[in-house]
Amino acid sequence: MHCGYYDSHRCRSCTLIETRYAVQLADKDSRARAVVAAAAGADLDWAAPVASAESGFRNKAKMVVGGTVAHPTLGILGPGRAGVDLRGCSLHEEPIVAALTRLSEFITTAQLTPYQVSSRRGELKYVLVTASPTGELMVRFVLRSTEALPRIRKHLRALRAALPQLVVASVNLQPAPAAVIEGEQEILLTGSSALPLELNGLCLHLRPQSFFQTNTAVAAALYRQAVSWTRALPVRTVWDLYCGVGGFALHLAGPGRQVTGFEISAQAVASARCSAAQAGLEGQVSFAVGDATHLATRSGDVADLVVVNPPRRGIGEKLASHLEQSGVQHVLYSSCNVDSLGRDLARMRSLRPVRGQVLDMFPQTGHFETLVLLERR
Repeated sequence: MHCGYYDSHRCRSCTLIETRYAVQLADKDSRARAVVAAAAGADLDWAAPVASAESGFRNKAKMVVGGTVAHPTLGILGPGRAGVDLRGCSLHEEPIVAALTRLSEFITTAQLTPYQVSSRRGELKYVLVTASPTGELMVRFVLRSTEALPRIRKHLRALRAALPQLVVASVNLQPAPAAVIEGEQEILLTGSSALPLELNGLCLHLRPQSFFQTNTAVAAALYRQAVSWTRALPVRTVWDLYCGVGGFALHLAGPGRQVTGFEISAQAVASARCSAAQAGLEGQVSFAVGDATHLATRSGDVADLVVVNPPRRGIGEKLASHLEQSGVQHVLYSSCNVDSLGRDLARMRSLRPVRGQVLDMFPQTGHFETLVLLERR
């Protein structure tokens, strides 16, 4: 894939951009196969990898704000922590690319002073934009304080006129001088509190502080594969740990199954409950707020199927050991870090991988998703 930002050395984030995409995909597939085989020591049914579009696949832009009020940059910080403008990044979905120019103009209109890391002055740290499959947008302004909030409110109507696809807008407060994108406090600016995401016939609802996969098309494929692999299993109860906005839980629900999702983010659980109600699944799916490891290990029971979709660190020794000893018959593990996946599989020797697949959420980089179905020996 050609990228002017990469060729001019303004951005080198896409570390594999000079490698043909077919080679990228084959290498990721080989690496995942090797890690799973080394950790589990078992043959398994390995499906062909799921490819992504090479560009225009990212449904979320996390743009560092730099420059000045008159000439803001939206992108990354370069040498000397100067702002590097990447509004035309071809990885983002087209509605995001189109919106970033309007948002740059809004920064100037609302007099939002870009935050300067070196001096620790200024207000606007990041602009976060998420797009739905229909092109609707959620925009979040990450500020150091509430100083600029009145000006954002004042000019928001004009921004919505310029961006009619803007559904949700909010301000996130991140006062700490640290490399942390967002803080705990979110201030909603619109009547709508969630961005609807149509996926495989379900409508998920993404709130400002909820997590969703960065690649919508590949996420849809991930959930379809989960349904395909588990449809015929003798499963009456399902736990979805780290359930987020309920993607796996809602897809796996069905007659004769009771699904419970566990998630530490109250915002994500609120989204999941809304989606379940809209889909008429309230009697089959429930959600609990709390740490997945704590809730699972403290429960006196275990589900027939446990789904885990943890952050990059994996599920860790405590939860892996609990699942190993729990008697659970099947585990569906979705991992964004094949190395932590390998460590966790080695801790669950009684659970044998029987199916596996790479789903390429992140073309042009070394990251990818691996889905593995385990069954008790």
